[in-house]
Amino acid sequence: MKNNFLNSTSLINYSKETYSCNPIAAIEDINFESKDKSISWLNTYGTYHTKEFKQIISSTYLDDFLLKLISNDKHPNKVLELDNVVFIAIKVLKTETENFDTEQMFFILTPHYLWSIQEKKGDYFEWIRERIRENKGIVKSKKTDYLLFLLLESIIDNYEDTYDEISASMTTLNETSDVKPTPEFTQNVEKEKNTLITFKRAANSLRDIISKLEKVEQQKINKKFYSELHTQVNNLVNTIDFDLQELESKINMIFSIQGHRLNEVMKTLTIFSVIFIPLTFLAGIYGMNFKNIPELQTEYGYFVLLGVMVIVTLISVYLFKKKKWF
Repeated sequence: MKNNFLNSTSLINYSKETYSCNPIAAIEDINFESKDKSISWLNTYGTYHTKEFKQIISSTYLDDFLLKLISNDKHPNKVLELDNVVFIAIKVLKTETENFDTEQMFFILTPHYLWSIQEKKGDYFEWIRERIRENKGIVKSKKTDYLLFLLLESIIDNYEDTYDEISASMTTLNETSDVKPTPEFTQNVEKEKNTLITFKRAANSLRDIISKLEKVEQQKINKKFYSELHTQVNNLVNTIDFDLQELESKINMIFSIQGHRLNEVMKTLTIFSVIFIPLTFLAGIYGMNFKNIPELQTEYGYFVLLGVMVIVTLISVYLFKKKKWF
């Protein structure tokens, strides 16, 4: 398991003038103390390396309670201030999966060390590694609070980019003409609505974490970084809320249009039914097989009956037009 842990873990050390990313030969090489005030970013894939986690925590000045926190991969959103360390747990949406699975992420923050633990292999942080490696931007001149800011910003950016692609492909949000509320349409609407709700839940989780980070007092965390993130994630939540309202509005409009069309059809059928009811009544009377119906012997009885039917039809149509039924 040790080799598995070392293969799943990377360590980047950097300062304003230096950079190193050498393979970790042994767990003993991991040390959270920084004598030269450089910044270290330890990243581990997999939350099941309990033995190695215990060894790292026990050999450093980290709080022993961290082992209990890391061992639980069902954490809700959490920000805890322990001795000289801030612990962050968050459920992150895996946008590259078809069903938008989630994974548990842990961040352990000290003034000069950031340990990120991800449940599943793969992330959206390669651009951050590139900026550190090639000395782009100001990341190498900042402390771990800025590195954590970049990691959270990367997650938000991924949400925004994926959400833009998903919302652009949603037919209900973008089309309302010639749509019929068939069972397939209803199923598609439910799928689109669930997608929006999934992204809103994920965005709200990030907003909750950022709000808690803004209140951390133990370490010198630059609050303006997280205030910017708060604004960014609020904009995402507001966009999702707007799209949810627009989706509901368009669904209601589609069903309203279909209801109006159905009412028009029913009104037309009703008008024809009302016109033909008295005609059917007259035809029914003279279609009865009674021998002594007086009009049966009338020479022009057939034409008289047709005339009566025409008059009844014209009177009915006149009354309907007067009442503006059509």
